[in-house]
Amino acid sequence: MCIRDRTKTALVASFAYATTRFNLLKTEKQDHEFGRKLSDQVRNRPPAIEFYQNVSIFSGNSNLPLAQEICEYLGTSLGKISVGRFSDGEVNIQIQANVRGKDIFIIQSTCNPVIENLVELLLMVSTMKRASAGKINVIIPYYGYSRQDRKVAPRVPISAADVARLLEVMGVDRVIAVDLHCGQIQGFFGPRVPVDNLEANMAGLTYLLDHKDKIDLNNLAIVSPDAGGVARAKKFQDMLKNQGYNNISLAMIIKHRGKASQVDSMHLVGSVENQDVVIVDDMVDTAGTLCKAVEELKNNGAKNIYAFATHGLFSGNAFERIQKSSIEKIVVTNTIPIRDQEEKSEKIVRLSVAPILAEAIRRIQEKESI
Repeated sequence: MCIRDRTKTALVASFAYATTRFNLLKTEKQDHEFGRKLSDQVRNRPPAIEFYQNVSIFSGNSNLPLAQEICEYLGTSLGKISVGRFSDGEVNIQIQANVRGKDIFIIQSTCNPVIENLVELLLMVSTMKRASAGKINVIIPYYGYSRQDRKVAPRVPISAADVARLLEVMGVDRVIAVDLHCGQIQGFFGPRVPVDNLEANMAGLTYLLDHKDKIDLNNLAIVSPDAGGVARAKKFQDMLKNQGYNNISLAMIIKHRGKASQVDSMHLVGSVENQDVVIVDDMVDTAGTLCKAVEELKNNGAKNIYAFATHGLFSGNAFERIQKSSIEKIVVTNTIPIRDQEEKSEKIVRLSVAPILAEAIRRIQEKESI
């Protein structure tokens, strides 16, 4: 393709970006200044023409709707790639576009089925490398194995670090994740592979501000369901205070686990009496911990209880537990694709992190701070 044709293609893409942003701006409701900030960062600052010439975005099978939404925000389309299976179940990958010398972004959550999604990701990276791609950036909205970040018993692996090693060996140049279970996972990658750990707090905060008629933000308690999440809850508290809501208290639940995904006992540190409560966590898996926390908070005098968790795994009997609990709403994001049962539940609200990830891609390419 000659330079004139490439420039023409880039201009068309840029025009499509502006048109898409204008249409979204007309149709989406923005109730306050903070809510506008989340999407305006992307809408009002389209990437330069060179962006479309140098970047290709691809996706595996784990979360195709999110990848398509990210591309929609950027005014571009997903690169053509076939990610299928051979007759014996092996992963079959073929790139159907020229990626030589380009900056590649691969979007793939390593959620259930974890092994298949992880192998897809590793082989996509390897295929890009063998196809002479320039830089390979991996966007992992949900980083599987992140809870296995240390040895909690003799003779067990540190799986989060081992996954990082696999990605490094395959030739990844950068990793972008959303709300890693713990910050030290960034250190599992060597200095050659920078890791950007994006936060979805802004999406959750926007939801609270949009529903302040139902949630008493002037008499609110932010609760961390465990000691490890106190910093996350404190940051959420600070963000609300920056919006002018100063009567926000902080509490924590101390829990003792008999084994994984099973909580034996809980104790509340702090007061939630006669307050609305927001539980802030990074994920909801079987919802056992969450529902026990709701029960403990109700026993301590809490009024309306909400929860915000970035990753909604909803494994096992999670939906049944949530429906039986006295929680008002659970707000999650689309880092993990929606489950069939989730659509039947009125208690689960799903927000999008596509604007955050699209803005991260733009800033990385234009060498701006994230």
